Amino acid sequence: MPNCILIGAPIDEGQRRAGCVMGPAAYRVAGLASAITELGHGVEDWGDLSPAEVTAAPCPNPAVHDLDRVLGWTEALCDRVDDALSAGGMPIILGGDHSLALGSVAGAAAFAKRQDRPLFLLWLDAHSDFHTPLTTTSGNLHGTPVAYIAGREGFDAFPPFPQPIAPERICLFGIRSVDPAEHAALLKADIAINDMRVLDERGIVAPLREFLDQVRAVGGMLHVSLDVDFLDPSIAPAVGTTVPGGTTFREAHLVMELLHESGLVTSLDLVELNPFLDERGRTAKLMVELVGSMMGRKVFDRPTRSF
Repeated sequence: MPNCILIGAPIDEGQRRAGCVMGPAAYRVAGLASAITELGHGVEDWGDLSPAEVTAAPCPNPAVHDLDRVLGWTEALCDRVDDALSAGGMPIILGGDHSLALGSVAGAAAFAKRQDRPLFLLWLDAHSDFHTPLTTTSGNLHGTPVAYIAGREGFDAFPPFPQPIAPERICLFGIRSVDPAEHAALLKADIAINDMRVLDERGIVAPLREFLDQVRAVGGMLHVSLDVDFLDPSIAPAVGTTVPGGTTFREAHLVMELLHESGLVTSLDLVELNPFLDERGRTAKLMVELVGSMMGRKVFDRPTRSF
């Protein structure tokens, strides 16, 4: 496992509920760096990013808000993630809302393209985030990253994605809230949708191992984007987009343990943590524990909790 590089992305502009700006600080207070070093890995904290200064042309969709700021974050994150990978590290981006993936995955894609390696995306989220700036009705750009990554039209204001990820290299996992327009577009794109119905029927392990086998077979890089709402809100309340029926504590840890055993993860997003909505830091602590599982902590290493 390469040296881990923490990159704070206190972006709040991809949605309208204030609080995600405090996410990077919450991960640090919850002990993310020590959780990784205790497992024998190196950690560098590159601090929090600031968005680049960008002026965008007006968006044809009047619902879209804060486009300039999101573009600035996209540019800054793309450069920084590329820098971290180029330095031989594994960037862990501390969000911030999910619009940060517009930049983080672009940075990973730029690096992968130079290395002539295919990039795969594992999207652990309740939502598919497959809108474009032209189709979103909420105007929240945190609902658009997968569409950008997959090369959908409608992103004229954004830099061209370095190398769009082919549909068969994208795995949506844990999905349970998809708009009809997104669903229709996903079916046309032929992206695998491992929604909670699929996971209930097949279990967590089989579909994830199948996807990881694809990555391994071609020597691919794997970017994992973990949204707090991948988890059931009963165990992870600190998110502004709660959807009942998410993964349980054990299911989520199993996913991360399988990712560790694969040895394939090259970059990671931690997104949508809103500490203002948390209960005594329990969601931040759980997310840190999940990173610990991805870095090699075993089930019998779990500490006893007071809640």
